[in-house]
Amino acid sequence: MRLPFVAEPPSKAGMNPTETRPCLTNTAARRLFLARHGLGADSGGPGIDGLLDLIERLGFVQIDSINTVERAHHMILGARRKSYRPRQLTTLLERRRVLFEHWTHDAAAIPTAYFPYWRLRFERAERLKDRWRKWQGDAFVRSVDEVMAHIRDHGPVLARDMADRADNGEKRTGAGWWDWHPSKAALEYLWHTGALSVRGREGFQKVFDLTERVIPEAHRTPQPSEAEVIDWACAGALDRLGFATSGEIAAFWDLVTPQQAKDWCATRLGDDLVEIDIACAGDGVVRRAFARPAVLDEAEAVAPPPGGIRVLSPFDPALRDRSRTERLFGFHYRIEVFTPAAKRRYGYYVFPLLEGARLVGRIDMKRQTDTRCLAVTGLWPEPGIRFGKGRLARLESELHRVARFCGCDTVDFGDGWLRNPL
Repeated sequence: MRLPFVAEPPSKAGMNPTETRPCLTNTAARRLFLARHGLGADSGGPGIDGLLDLIERLGFVQIDSINTVERAHHMILGARRKSYRPRQLTTLLERRRVLFEHWTHDAAAIPTAYFPYWRLRFERAERLKDRWRKWQGDAFVRSVDEVMAHIRDHGPVLARDMADRADNGEKRTGAGWWDWHPSKAALEYLWHTGALSVRGREGFQKVFDLTERVIPEAHRTPQPSEAEVIDWACAGALDRLGFATSGEIAAFWDLVTPQQAKDWCATRLGDDLVEIDIACAGDGVVRRAFARPAVLDEAEAVAPPPGGIRVLSPFDPALRDRSRTERLFGFHYRIEVFTPAAKRRYGYYVFPLLEGARLVGRIDMKRQTDTRCLAVTGLWPEPGIRFGKGRLARLESELHRVARFCGCDTVDFGDGWLRNPL
């Protein structure tokens, strides 16, 4: 029986010929990575408390507006918990206030217990005020004070509420944040600095309120030092990734700089961290990474993930780092939302398919609201993957689950839906 880690020839890692490191096999690395991302055999305890545990385990859940089947945050959680329903996330965000909305690498739902560690991001945003003024004009500066005063006196607002009463009704046209009216820019700036928080959403529009009315005091008052934030962010990122370069650690929360993460790794190498090699998919190349000393034993003990097929969101945390996904799974994925239709290889919003510890294909599908049908227009298997009778049955079972999840009654397969690998 092959252990999940072996000493690999040093030349493969491009290191000094006299140097050797333990190497995690590709299969073991994938299993460990998926387990850390809630896609293993254990997806957390039951009920809404189990859902919160899962989100804490992930670190955050990316929020995205695209809704071809269901929004990304719901797809992410639904892929891990068959019992998940969107109203549960709303309860955690808007009623229990144990999650808050802010930014990691993108907009995300984050455990409120982590709020104190966002102070570095808030401070960075405040230092950019002059840049906002340069891009938005002097009306933006006036709007910052006006927006704060209005919310303090009159309560929560949507951006459109402020547009109707501020700026003499001025509205800008076009696309991009630089075309926001000044009060909209002020709301976003104040949110990025932590002065305002998202109380809830109407449709998909953020409702802003004073942070002290949204974030419980117990999570507002701690003031961790910069060193404490760096240590928390780097340790938390590594523990969720299982193994990572310093750059991957910095990118996880996007709270610390690459240099801060590099320094953190250097100072803890030894008792707290070790260097290991990770075998990449396909070509036998290995990549050096940092890990906890116990990670090799943990990798050996990780059970294989469930064997069924799961539809993943393009923004699933297991796929967010496209380069890491390609190294671990041999799966090249780029979202084509912003690619002109004639130049797309696959489709507007194509969902990766996970089977066990392998990414076996990608599927283009859309919810048809009027007919309550999940319409499948194309499935592209990965090279070397055949969708025979058994795999097709597993796929159909998953698609019917997704259909029920997004409010559809049927699944329709379009003509020629099963394509050849590209």
